[in-house]
Amino acid sequence: MKKYLSIGALLLVLACNSKTDKSVDQQDTTAHKISTTSTTNLSFESDSVQNLYNAYIGLKDALVATKFEDAKQKAAVLATALKNHSGCENTALIANKIENSNDIKSQRKEFTALSTDVIALFKHAELKSGTIYVQRCPMANNGDGGEWLASEKKIQNPYYGDEMMECGAVLEEIKTK
Repeated sequence: MKKYLSIGALLLVLACNSKTDKSVDQQDTTAHKISTTSTTNLSFESDSVQNLYNAYIGLKDALVATKFEDAKQKAAVLATALKNHSGCENTALIANKIENSNDIKSQRKEFTALSTDVIALFKHAELKSGTIYVQRCPMANNGDGGEWLASEKKIQNPYYGDEMMECGAVLEEIKTK
């Protein structure tokens, strides 16, 4: 019996953290406030890198809000910015896949590969001010997990949107050197 309790406890620990509101408010609890990320407190040495970051955050915010058409448009902007940044041509192809996707699910799947490349870029970027948060949802991509960048610690999950808005954790902080 202790073995089963231990396994159950382990599964609870590994499960995605989700804050629950213990108030007795009678409002619809299925609605979540989705805020767009402000990048005004972040600045980079390079305008090109600043544009890349802003375009990436725009795409991430569209996925958080589960806005398929907005994500297509933001991916197109990001693809252009990536094509114009030396060494990011292959990552631009991933952004093009997001732009040309037929549904939000495939956009989110491609976002994983895109984020992996972009995270590597921003770990080496010259940040003048602010902090970038590398965040991860362990449940994304059928349990393989998925990472993304954010300008704030608050988790807003681009892989599930309002289905599991707060699923994830901050893995790393990228700060000025």
